[in-house]
Amino acid sequence: MNTTLFKNAKAIVTVDGDDRVLLDANLRIKENAIDYIGYDEIDADRIVDASELILYPGLINTHHHFYQTFTRNLAQVQNLELFRWLTALYEIWRHLDDECIYYSSLTAMGELVRYGCTTAMDHHYVFPKEGSERFIDRQFDAAEALGVRLHAARGSMSRGKSDGGLPPDDLVQDITTILEDSERLVRKFHDPSPFSMRQVSLAPCSPFSVTTELLRESARLARKLGVRLHTHLCETYDEEQFCLDMFGQRPLDYMEICEWMGEDVWYAHGIHFNSDELRRLAETGTGVAHCPVSNMKLSSGVCKVPEMMQLGVPVGLAVDGSASNDCSNLMAEIRSAYLLHRLTWSDKAPSGYDILKIATKGSAAILGRDDIGSLEVGKAADLFAIDTSSLEFVCAENDVANLLGTVGVSKPARFVYVNGVLVSHDGILIGIDEENVAYEARRRVNGMLRKAGM
Repeated sequence: MNTTLFKNAKAIVTVDGDDRVLLDANLRIKENAIDYIGYDEIDADRIVDASELILYPGLINTHHHFYQTFTRNLAQVQNLELFRWLTALYEIWRHLDDECIYYSSLTAMGELVRYGCTTAMDHHYVFPKEGSERFIDRQFDAAEALGVRLHAARGSMSRGKSDGGLPPDDLVQDITTILEDSERLVRKFHDPSPFSMRQVSLAPCSPFSVTTELLRESARLARKLGVRLHTHLCETYDEEQFCLDMFGQRPLDYMEICEWMGEDVWYAHGIHFNSDELRRLAETGTGVAHCPVSNMKLSSGVCKVPEMMQLGVPVGLAVDGSASNDCSNLMAEIRSAYLLHRLTWSDKAPSGYDILKIATKGSAAILGRDDIGSLEVGKAADLFAIDTSSLEFVCAENDVANLLGTVGVSKPARFVYVNGVLVSHDGILIGIDEENVAYEARRRVNGMLRKAGM
């Protein structure tokens, strides 16, 4: 019997259907699942004194661009809005290679994990003409090294500048290459079984970087293969104007004629949906990945999360690409989301606990999963623990359900478990030599920036 018991936990925030918070209770992991939560005295192979710990479900990220960790905090782009920001960064991203992808993925996921994330999602869409054939494979290699669940979205761009799109022509691919590689990745990596560690989605980048044909064919291929669909939508007014000028339609109307509505679709950002469009999202079960910090940094706007929650639009939380954040920390994202919506909506804003639910159960739902996202018997053993013994938690522990939003946690989790395995302890990543990874990552960052003339 491979069991670990968290004994006498200060609190267990279950995020279950009854929103239970259990005090001075026990939680046991057996193999890769939770097999007990309650107050009985039970045995285990390993016993953790949890009397100063708060246990939370593992956080689930629903939109990211790992490669952007290699272009974060660059002074040259800090004050640009989305279209100008992308145009400037494409000049650097054209120099990506396999090793950049591997080490940027380790960097991004490593940071996510130490702050309580157990399921990472990435949307990679930049594929230089040569040497990019195994980019997504390398992301799965990095996830395996860290022990984190990965939902990889095979992104794509097919509309270059010469066709009226935003990206340079040398960073777009033809539709045959995109669809063939998408199917290869699904067949190689996608595992739909319970507790799966690897899943694949299809993810053309955005209305301003792909063709109508690619959107439609990607939707049809995804449904044939039984995988989900993801893209950016309604992030900026520039995108809205592009769709009106190019297609004569607002973004959501355009995506609907491209067959991009339904429970198997989720959009990143969703800031500029109007009320009628939000009702259509709710009616069809189409989800939204909320990216508050990125939206603030790029001056894109504030997502209508209170209205989405009221209507029943599926919503998850996301850090977005590191170059528009500039970090990969979902605990910090929870507090930022809470404060942003308090400032914007006052008493109609979601509570700190509401944001935690979005980052766990809500995120699991838009990824199409019911085996993660809460602490319940039979669910995957994905959890993190916060140690409340230090000074900054004096009195803060009085409301553990809201704590991550109202007070915030600025240090790594005490423990992070994924699928029953300890992957981070006091911020130390178990699966990798972090010092060596940081050295190799910096070396590749410097090489890429030199190639770009920076």
